[in-house]
Amino acid sequence: MEKIRIDKILSKSGYGSRNDAKGIIKKGRVSVEGKTVRSANDKADPEKVFVDGIKVNYKEFIYLVLNKPKGVVSATDDNVHRTVIDLIDEKYLTYEPFPVGRLDIDTEGLLLITNDGQLGHNMLSPKKHVDKTYYAELLNPLSIEDKEKIEKGVDIGGYVTQPCSIEILENGVNITIHEGKFHQVKKMFEAVGNKVVYLKRITFGPLTLPESLPLGEYTEIEKPQV
Repeated sequence: MEKIRIDKILSKSGYGSRNDAKGIIKKGRVSVEGKTVRSANDKADPEKVFVDGIKVNYKEFIYLVLNKPKGVVSATDDNVHRTVIDLIDEKYLTYEPFPVGRLDIDTEGLLLITNDGQLGHNMLSPKKHVDKTYYAELLNPLSIEDKEKIEKGVDIGGYVTQPCSIEILENGVNITIHEGKFHQVKKMFEAVGNKVVYLKRITFGPLTLPESLPLGEYTEIEKPQV
């Protein structure tokens, strides 16, 4: 594995911030191949770094599935609203995570948070056609005619949406798309004279929102395969 600064290795192994890591190093608690490390600037193979004689558990990337609540924005920082990153425990912040894509401030549901830029690109790339399924409650029941119109593609302000699929449920619908235009799902139903009154994303590519995951909570997962 590529050699990395030791303070960075520690901060990505659960030992706190870079400053916390430097303090641990100064105390002589860190060793590489049996030799005590004295400088945070030193680089090492993460697989060979020990703290108090215990091998560190280094992770280059993190993958979190968040059940985003309403009123929180899908951004890393915002001057007005609380962000999804504000919901994440401090131990993950050293990874500099970001949300993959966006959910509207009033939309709930599945949001992937990671620091893996390549995965984020793949999940959002139009070439990958990554499906996203939303549960929507509508102002009016969706007719079969309107369902078929939306599934074929509708004009949402100068742009005609690509084919999608809709499942009509007792109290709403599940709609699966693989695009991500601004307010797309809401605009698709507006195009047939209807209105979305509640929206929640329940799948994103290979990911499914766990039914047991409360709003505002998240769970760490293995790297999604896209």
